[in-house]
Amino acid sequence: MNNKTRGRPDFLLLFLTFFLVGFGLMMIFSASYPIAIAKYDTSWHYVVKQGVFALLGLFLMFIFMNVPLSKWKKASPFLLLFTLLMLVFVLIGGGNVNGATRWFAVGGYTLQPSEFTKLTVIVYLATIISRKGKRIRDFRRGLMPVMTVVGIILLLVLKQPDFGTVLILSSIAVTILLVGDADLRHLFLLGTALIPVFVYLTFSKSYRLQRINSFLSPMDDPKGSGYQLIQSLDAFKHGGLSGTGIGHSIQKLFYLPEAYTDFIFAVIGEELGFIGTSLLIIVFFLFVWRGFAAAFRSEDPFAFMLGIGIVIMIFVQFLLNVGAAIGILPITDVPLPFISYGGSSLILCLASTGILLNISRLNHNRRQEERRNLTK
Repeated sequence: MNNKTRGRPDFLLLFLTFFLVGFGLMMIFSASYPIAIAKYDTSWHYVVKQGVFALLGLFLMFIFMNVPLSKWKKASPFLLLFTLLMLVFVLIGGGNVNGATRWFAVGGYTLQPSEFTKLTVIVYLATIISRKGKRIRDFRRGLMPVMTVVGIILLLVLKQPDFGTVLILSSIAVTILLVGDADLRHLFLLGTALIPVFVYLTFSKSYRLQRINSFLSPMDDPKGSGYQLIQSLDAFKHGGLSGTGIGHSIQKLFYLPEAYTDFIFAVIGEELGFIGTSLLIIVFFLFVWRGFAAAFRSEDPFAFMLGIGIVIMIFVQFLLNVGAAIGILPITDVPLPFISYGGSSLILCLASTGILLNISRLNHNRRQEERRNLTK
């Protein structure tokens, strides 16, 4: 397919993206203004910073919407090398926040390399599997070299530690390998062998064990490990069916920790109620549907796997965040895509959406060419 001639993007996907970003800015202001006033004597501090991230992310989205997909294949080894270096450097010289070393401070802003690792892994896997073709079914020469690279990345991310990103990266890798026609037996054996590793990782750190205990029984330690989940559930209970109204959350008034970041969904539940959160979930599912539609309509294996990986990245992140907020999954410190405060996450989601829109444009162009050929 000619990458120079492009059709229209998926306008529904584009509209949903703008809606999510705009809605996120509104909810960040609502959830953050009490702490912003207390810390910075202005209610606009966090929403202004997020607005800067949004503009940069939208700029990258429109850039990536027009970059030929073949460029990503060529850039894959350089992206991989750069990502590995960043993951090593953040462990050496990154800032430590609450026991985690995940961030670089740049001019008053923070950069989280592990967020951008997700896109690197997607591009790497889509590139290498599309090149290997059926050879990916060979365990020694196909699957093992790929999984070795992914394993090194997972270990570096886990060292930060960032277990939530490890779960997302693992989901991305398994999904792309599945759609890339890797042998199911090899994946099953590899998954079985990794079960003891995940069990060890879960129980080897006391804070992870505390999170599991607080997830299973938050009332056992209501002022300690179970506090955040209890406050989150109280927010949903207070919101009820229709919510308290935008700006009228009580939990964000220094009761619910991380109200404008990882637990912003609880503030949405309190202010917009069951109806509002249900509509937001529908919007996310529409986004996922349009993303999958763009990927499945592509005839290029690389574009197909690239699109699938991006949608899985955003969808799994959405599930982990919402699941933690409503108490059906343990807390993993995963932000809500497009909505939670955080520059690295928002920029990644918007830039990745640009690639999805790029794929949808190529699909539209192919269909236009097919129609022209039929009329000749």
